[in-house]
Amino acid sequence: MENPGAAGEHLSDAPFTELASLEIKMADQSDVEATLAGLVTAILYPQGSQASSVIGSVCRIFRGWPNSAALDADLAASVINISITSDAAKFRNTTRYIDPPSPRAFVQPTLIITAAGQTATISGTAAPGQLAGLLVDNAAYVHRTVAADTPVLVAAILANYIRTRRVVLVSGATITIPGAGSIIGRITADQNVLTETRRQAQGFRVACWCPTPASRDSIVSLLDAALSQQAFIALPDTAQGRLRLSGTITFDQSQNANLFRRDLLFTVEYATTVTQTLPSLIAVDARIAPNGGPATQSLLG
Repeated sequence: MENPGAAGEHLSDAPFTELASLEIKMADQSDVEATLAGLVTAILYPQGSQASSVIGSVCRIFRGWPNSAALDADLAASVINISITSDAAKFRNTTRYIDPPSPRAFVQPTLIITAAGQTATISGTAAPGQLAGLLVDNAAYVHRTVAADTPVLVAAILANYIRTRRVVLVSGATITIPGAGSIIGRITADQNVLTETRRQAQGFRVACWCPTPASRDSIVSLLDAALSQQAFIALPDTAQGRLRLSGTITFDQSQNANLFRRDLLFTVEYATTVTQTLPSLIAVDARIAPNGGPATQSLLG
């Protein structure tokens, strides 16, 4: 039995797959802050940042705490600052149980192998992360596509693997194998699965730093009404965060005569997740047989 190894190795009479590198992504506190900043931006600038805000004032929206000097300059120029920060004191681990990995949207292969008689033709787009395989008389050959691959190049590579065992003719993206009794072409693509590793409820603060009481009241009431309609927020890992208002604070005792501030306090319950890109099985030589009896069918075919 040959050992599945580096990309491009052909496998004969053995489990037919190759291991992809794991591409790991995860959602964390920074993703929630960025999502809240994006929501605030969309509320105030529904036509895009190049257009005017819905309240007519220039609004600067950012993650983190404002710089004092920059804030003073903005307020003097009637520029509203909106900062999104997390509250370390408002954290609660809400993990209940860990679900098994769940598949994300199915990744459809873009490469095509059409087999007929003693020929196989490769077409489509050889995007990275696909397995292009041929079963020739139940001997399996596979190539993992990489950047810059083309159907013609994939055909040449597969033909080179097959040529170690038998005669092969190649014309462009078409492979001809004289004397072959059976040729089956298969394509699979790496798939994404998401695993929830933890769940937490975290406090977040949307602080509005305004030059006048009227601008403060106008912008906060607008944000409060719009965000109250967001029961869940979509995070970059495709998971959802539960958004709840937990309070609001008005700061009238400011040391800065030009600063009028009000904060919207939210609790977001969200999952810490890991998204992995995993290889798919393209063929395996598993045989079905009665208990103690001879094999009756091979799944290679």
